[in-house]
Amino acid sequence: MKQAAPATKEQRIMAFLHERVFDPVLASPTASERLKQGIRQTIVRLRQRDAAGMIHFFWSAIVGTERSTRFAALMREAGFDRFEETIDDFRAQFT
Repeated sequence: MKQAAPATKEQRIMAFLHERVFDPVLASPTASERLKQGIRQTIVRLRQRDAAGMIHFFWSAIVGTERSTRFAALMREAGFDRFEETIDDFRAQFT
């Protein structure tokens, strides 16, 4: 039986973000299509990066660009966890 290769750092980052931020929105029957589309766009952007780029993207979103700040406010208003709620766990695992 073939043993699965260990997950790459990129795969671990995406799994973490899917569990903590992305999937709750995507699976929610109450999340707006705008939120779901924003999550899908974020996933696409992250997949275009290596692990260092993903980590930089995460921290840039926390610091806040105009786009990320507006989107984070929408997520908060809808009751979903944002990158901000995962800071401590993300830092412990990936930086």
